[in-house]
Amino acid sequence: MSDFEKEWAKMLSGEVYDAFHEGFAARLTATRDALWEFNGLRPSDVERQQEILRGLLGSCGEKLHVNQPFRCDYGCNIHVGENFFANFNLTILDEAEVRMGSNVFIGPNVSIYTACHPLAAAERDTWVEWAEPVTIGDSVWIGGNAVILPGVRIGSRSVVAAGAVVTRDVPEGMVVAGNPARVIKPAR
Repeated sequence: MSDFEKEWAKMLSGEVYDAFHEGFAARLTATRDALWEFNGLRPSDVERQQEILRGLLGSCGEKLHVNQPFRCDYGCNIHVGENFFANFNLTILDEAEVRMGSNVFIGPNVSIYTACHPLAAAERDTWVEWAEPVTIGDSVWIGGNAVILPGVRIGSRSVVAAGAVVTRDVPEGMVVAGNPARVIKPAR
């Protein structure tokens, strides 16, 4: 196993890793090249958009729609189920796995983060980080401008209100809102 493969394995397992390793830069550049092409395509060129997304994502269902622009770090750590829809400006920092179930609908300007950084400046300056996975269940709706932080699990049939900052797990079948997001009522 190469040095980079060791760092990649640490990243995926939630251990502290060297984010400044040159292997990460190469993978980030390859992903950004694919996204540059995806985001630059005519909206009517759905066939090529699908090709790029299916080559980029770790796995996805048959029915998949992502409005341009879309941004992510690696893509291969993102897994989405059937009937996935994402509106404009979805950003996913997928240093850890991001798993979304079927029938997930995401509003515009949503951000999903898995990367974590040390609070102490001296540690942060060394470029070490770790990542925590995000899991989103089936039939979840995430409103526009919501932010999902590292390590969060969102239960099936839940709704994340527009502008919510989700800092902790969301139980199944609940509506959360606010910053930090909190349960405000059951979803219907």
